[in-house]
Amino acid sequence: MRTKGTKQIAENRQARHEYFILESFEAGIELTGTEVKSIRQGGVNLKDSWCSIENGELFIKQMHISPYEKGNIYNRDPLRVRRLLMHKAEIHRLFGKLRTEGLTLVPLSLYFKDSRVKVQLGLCKGKKLYDKREDAAKRDAKRTIDRALKEHNR
Repeated sequence: MRTKGTKQIAENRQARHEYFILESFEAGIELTGTEVKSIRQGGVNLKDSWCSIENGELFIKQMHISPYEKGNIYNRDPLRVRRLLMHKAEIHRLFGKLRTEGLTLVPLSLYFKDSRVKVQLGLCKGKKLYDKREDAAKRDAKRTIDRALKEHNR
């Protein structure tokens, strides 16, 4: 029986720090059986991963899926290039935006939707150092205000 709903597996928090996320998309991912079992155990890392479009197909690179310990000969290379599944029209639209506007396609999170593994992709623009400092200052100010309100309401 298939389970319903979504379950978060992994999130790329560094992407939200390094990039402005302009738009997000959902894509399926082509995996082998042992990779899915390893993902269910939480053996995945999106930190250094990125996406590219080659010959009209979308690929995710540098996504690390740990080998499944009971997989023996069926295990694949942990850093192999994996194909992402999207409609061809969406891929062509993304390709146009990546080429003309100089944007980057970054995986933001990995999750189960019903019983299928899905990847949330972000169409991103890189942040400059002053943007990162500004975000950190805003976060610190919000934290200070929240602390003051909490103390005041006691």
